[in-house]
Amino acid sequence: MFTLDTSLISNLAGLSPLASEFDLDLLLLKALEKKGLSLEESAKLLAIDGKNNPAQLEKLLQTAGKLKRDIYGNRLVLFAPLYISDYCVNDCEYCGFHCRNQQMKRTRLTQDQVRLETGHIIRMGHKRILLESGEHPENSIDYVCDAIKTIYSTKVGNGEIRRVNVNIAATSIDNYRKLKDIGIGTYQLFQETYHKPTYERLHKGPKADYSRQITAHERAFEAGLDDYGMGVLFGLYDYKFEVLALLSHARYMEETHGVGPHTISVPRFQPAPGVVYSSDFPVSDVEFLKLIAVIRLSLPYTGMIISTRESPEIRKKAFEIGISQTSAASKTSPCGYSGANPLDNGGNIGQTNKQFELSDHRSVDEIVENICSQDMLPSFCTACYRSKRTGETFMKLAKAGNIHYLCHPNAILTFKEFLEDYATEKTKKTGEATITRELERIETDERKQETKIRLKRIEDGERDLFF
Repeated sequence: MFTLDTSLISNLAGLSPLASEFDLDLLLLKALEKKGLSLEESAKLLAIDGKNNPAQLEKLLQTAGKLKRDIYGNRLVLFAPLYISDYCVNDCEYCGFHCRNQQMKRTRLTQDQVRLETGHIIRMGHKRILLESGEHPENSIDYVCDAIKTIYSTKVGNGEIRRVNVNIAATSIDNYRKLKDIGIGTYQLFQETYHKPTYERLHKGPKADYSRQITAHERAFEAGLDDYGMGVLFGLYDYKFEVLALLSHARYMEETHGVGPHTISVPRFQPAPGVVYSSDFPVSDVEFLKLIAVIRLSLPYTGMIISTRESPEIRKKAFEIGISQTSAASKTSPCGYSGANPLDNGGNIGQTNKQFELSDHRSVDEIVENICSQDMLPSFCTACYRSKRTGETFMKLAKAGNIHYLCHPNAILTFKEFLEDYATEKTKKTGEATITRELERIETDERKQETKIRLKRIEDGERDLFF
């Protein structure tokens, strides 16, 4: 089981910046070899003082952007979170769902409500959902599995959800097996903070068990969930310590189990109704972009996720330097999409039941158009998970440089579906120009021609075509 070397991480977090520009250039060149970085090398990059040395920060960001494009191309995968219950027995200081929050009218979705919420998400154009829930006896693993079945069975016009990822509390191997059997995509769990004294101070209830949290991915892996996501909530403790601890944990998982994390998420603390906690370790925008770049260079083949916690301006920059997946048009409360909460007579479901505040309130259509304007390709693809390209299989393809051969044309096909079924006329015009551009970037004539044939089939009404 993973044990964090706190002394090592603390010492590395206090390293001084590199002594010369030459040393920095050498380290960045090494990062471009796509073999990852040691903890000490990552610590040296984290030590860059971006505020007082913007030239070094810019070098770091540009290098991370180049590495991201080399591995992932210009694709950006979109998804939506779906909160099925805000009932929670835990008292986490930073979370709007904490059990002391008397402002909240608790909601646990019925299966009919899950279907209603899913329908709203489908109508926005999404194909993948991140299911989220508080920890509570009412939110049993069977309830979660029933909700996943409901999501997968919901069809609206040409639309459906093709992949459900899950972010629920750390649980048992038997419960993880149930998630495996029901057919989830990625199991996602954040450590929140790796600093144990801070973790124990901020949590009460079952989640206060630091060991239960930090070993959860290993239990999930033992249950057959080889596709897993990690992360921390930045702002709870020193960001350098958190990044290095997260990298240490990811390295342990790959060395011990043969597969590193499929994704790493980088949420920053945001306030919420009923939360009085304020961060003693706020992460500035400069520090936030720097840590994204360092994680990208340190774990080149791991996907990175950013949420609508962040502003459109920060998200735009993050897309360019390391992020490969993003939420879009998110709601952070049960019934958030439909507003159909029978307990909410005052019409304030969106005001008091948030897990946290959002900073990007744009529609999926608006976000898609902006992604296109960045010379990037919006993707709604789920093909790897349904073609068993997960875990070790995915990593082998990625490290051999072959995943782009599949993912790029699949992204084009799913984007075409979005344009046909959900886009405004303005976005459709922009999107069609993007598809024309992206077709020319397909590496082989044979794959390009087959993609064009499938695009015509989509225009003629077929859906869910993928390589």
